[in-house]
Amino acid sequence: MAFLHNIIFSNVNILLLIGLAIFGGTFGGRLFQKLRIPQVVGYIVIGIILGESFLNIINAKMLAELDPINSFALGLIGFTMGNELRLNVFKKYGKQFMSILFYEAMGAFVCVFVLIFIGASFMFSLKMAFVFALLFGPISSATAAAGTTDVLNEYKTKGILTTTLLGIVALDDVFALFLYAITSSIAGNFLGHGDVSLAENILEPLYEIGGSVVVGVISGLLLSRLLNRYTDKDRILDFTLGAVLFILGLAAVLKIDMIMTSMIMGTIFANKVPKKSSQVFGAVESFAPPIYILFFVFVGAKFNISQMSIPIAVFIVIFLIARTAGKMLGANLGARLSKAPLKVQKYLPMCLFSQSGVAIALSIISSQRFPGVIGNTILIVVTTTTFVVQLIGPPFIRYAVKKADEVNKDITESDVIKSMRAKDVMKSLPAIREDQTVQNIVHTFSENDSFDYAVVDSDNKPIGCITVASIKDALSTENLLSLLVAADIMEPVGYSVTPDTSVEVIQHEMSIHAIDYALVVDAQQNYIGFIENRFIDQFISKKMLEVSVTV
Repeated sequence: MAFLHNIIFSNVNILLLIGLAIFGGTFGGRLFQKLRIPQVVGYIVIGIILGESFLNIINAKMLAELDPINSFALGLIGFTMGNELRLNVFKKYGKQFMSILFYEAMGAFVCVFVLIFIGASFMFSLKMAFVFALLFGPISSATAAAGTTDVLNEYKTKGILTTTLLGIVALDDVFALFLYAITSSIAGNFLGHGDVSLAENILEPLYEIGGSVVVGVISGLLLSRLLNRYTDKDRILDFTLGAVLFILGLAAVLKIDMIMTSMIMGTIFANKVPKKSSQVFGAVESFAPPIYILFFVFVGAKFNISQMSIPIAVFIVIFLIARTAGKMLGANLGARLSKAPLKVQKYLPMCLFSQSGVAIALSIISSQRFPGVIGNTILIVVTTTTFVVQLIGPPFIRYAVKKADEVNKDITESDVIKSMRAKDVMKSLPAIREDQTVQNIVHTFSENDSFDYAVVDSDNKPIGCITVASIKDALSTENLLSLLVAADIMEPVGYSVTPDTSVEVIQHEMSIHAIDYALVVDAQQNYIGFIENRFIDQFISKKMLEVSVTV
């Protein structure tokens, strides 16, 4: 058995690992969906199973090699979040966002600072306890964009709660960076690490944020001009992904924040060309799921149960309780003070548990600036709590958006098409008998609004189709008009479907066969209805109107 384990697990290459992670993550996500648990939890659980805690297929070295995939995922998340930061939304809700942002971030900071200081003072000196509190406080302020947006996308949410939540998670990482710049400088001087001044600590995040804004704005303007010239979906996707990858690489070279840079690029693009942006963001969202799956599988794989100890377990419990309480109380207070809608006051506090990205980055910085007990403890605690809140956060977001009645409100034409079947769009038009005269056929056309009709034999089996073009050709032969019947002027059956055939498939086949209609038949191949392309368009328009009315 050990021999087999060595053969399988010691020769895992990157392609095999990526394939295993995507396949396993998809399976896990689908399984958890059936259990009415957000799919992101399934991705993370599969990652834990594949990681060092269990099968050890994905180890720390592999995760380091695959880090560019994580960066790509975060870049795509940042870019798509930019679509939500519309200028008209900020004009209307900007004051509300800032109030909630300040109170939820500071609420977490204060609660974590106080409780960590009290808890650490029983295990370490008061000086060490104060340093732990200074460093854990700002890290607790950050909220994960990835887990949040994945749940919102999964449940197609739209509304004031969704808009507020995306605005908060997009901005509170900036707040966390500034807090950390100040507190880490104080902690360093308190411990005698005076190599970096407070001014330098503040200038660093200022450069990071300012650089992200400049690069994001310039790239957003350039992308807007470029994509405004193209309509081809594949080419649009190619240019967009190329732009995201390019600015992520540029951000790494310039040492600025990747997520913020891509988010600002997305924001500028969405506001500069709003009509075009829906097509672009739709194309990116259709491409992104496998990348997101990899990201969350790797999040789970990073969890290592062997790193646990009693002091670290105590820190984990304190951090989770304090951060959760601070986020919830602060978000509720900020929402009430800014007179946010009642649903935001009630349900936003349940949506801010997830953490990753900036929180983990700050813990890594802490482990480098404060090597030894302080740095190692912070790194392990933040990594572990990230895993925990990534598990418990999504179900709470799901509960909140359902209670706020914002689920299945962000429906696109693509979503409508995927849900449609032939029976939804077909019309029970009368069929033309094969021996019916042209005069009778013209009468049928005049009584109905269809441009095409099925021709059936005596057993009601479709044998052809008559179009407006067929009638025009027949009318041009006046001398033979009285002699012609349906069988003489009909075209062959172009395409037939069953009532349960997907409309997505029907549209694809119509495009391939260069026709704009399809016949609908039952299991015995009897004619039961007719579909024209315009019937599909009418049905989609009706459904989209229904969605817009209910939002």
